[in-house]
Amino acid sequence: MTEFQTVVEKYYTSGYNCSETLVRAANEYYHLDLHDEDMKMIAGFGGGMFVGSTCGALVGSVAALSKMVIKTKAHDQLNEIRPYTQKCVRNFKEELGNMDCAHVKPIHHTKETKCLNTCLLAAKALEKTILETVGE
Repeated sequence: MTEFQTVVEKYYTSGYNCSETLVRAANEYYHLDLHDEDMKMIAGFGGGMFVGSTCGALVGSVAALSKMVIKTKAHDQLNEIRPYTQKCVRNFKEELGNMDCAHVKPIHHTKETKCLNTCLLAAKALEKTILETVGE
């Protein structure tokens, strides 16, 4: 387990959902300078927005990546954010097999650990993306 995955595990086992976990862990590990109040905005994305849509762990990962990359707004940095987000989605799909909670959950969710494995794999995908992009 990587250091980042250890931080992810800490937040998930503290009761945060998948989207909250990825943002909070990235905030701590990558020093994103988000405040507790800021991170509440991501809460509604857990469980694929609670309807099985795009996995909250992916949404949290893209949110963290965006915070790392964007200096003003996305339209000012489309040449950076677009390929970075595309790589993040690709890496997530490679690790988890799909990007929708409805398809990820049956494979990676267990009764005992719930979505912990999903969050750990999402962390691995995000780390790979950061190495491929932000580290360029």
